[in-house]
Amino acid sequence: MARLFDLHIHTTKGSSDSSLTPEDLILESDRLGLRGLCLTEHSGPWDRHEFKQFAALHNVVLIRAMEVETDYGHMLAFGLDRYQAGFNKAAELRKAATAAGGFVITAHPFRGVLSGGHRSRALIYQAIDDPLPEEPEDALKHPVFKLADAIEVANGGTVDKENDFALAVAGLLKMPSTGGSDAHSTHGLGKFLTEFDDEVNTEAEFLKALHSKKYHPVTGLRQGNLKPYVTT
Repeated sequence: MARLFDLHIHTTKGSSDSSLTPEDLILESDRLGLRGLCLTEHSGPWDRHEFKQFAALHNVVLIRAMEVETDYGHMLAFGLDRYQAGFNKAAELRKAATAAGGFVITAHPFRGVLSGGHRSRALIYQAIDDPLPEEPEDALKHPVFKLADAIEVANGGTVDKENDFALAVAGLLKMPSTGGSDAHSTHGLGKFLTEFDDEVNTEAEFLKALHSKKYHPVTGLRQGNLKPYVTT
């Protein structure tokens, strides 16, 4: 049913900072022709039964997920049923994801690193003493990249130079890269997406596709000109 997925979306159902209702999400995704939607809520995945009922009403592939704030920045976690104590430590989140056959993506890893002006905005560097990187090569030894399965290199809420920096790091590390809008409203939904080589119809197929590493970030859906995401 879907090859294009927005891997990073927040709704009012599970993210207090979002103004995007689930109903408006469906309406906007239908307008865009977008059939793959990952609900990466801040408070943890939707209740499974409630999610199943909502998904059954709509002709899209909906994925339960969460965005977790860890000591190594924000991480998108797929395949986990609920938030658990200890997930604020990236290593514990990684351990749980591995046990569940899940998948973890480091989200907007360099947000605030190049544009913040001070360390407090550089989320992945708050728990370590390393100097903030000036070049992609400087960031390669950050421990988050040994814990994550992929790197979000195209994030709709991150400035271009920090997305480009993430893309360069992913290339140097030879890690899979993804795209997601990080939408908290209808504005910007689908700005960045992840395109899979094969169609995905279920959550199980989605997880399998993530593990396959056969996908890449894309942009241009909202302008009617879909293309691979490359450095600006």
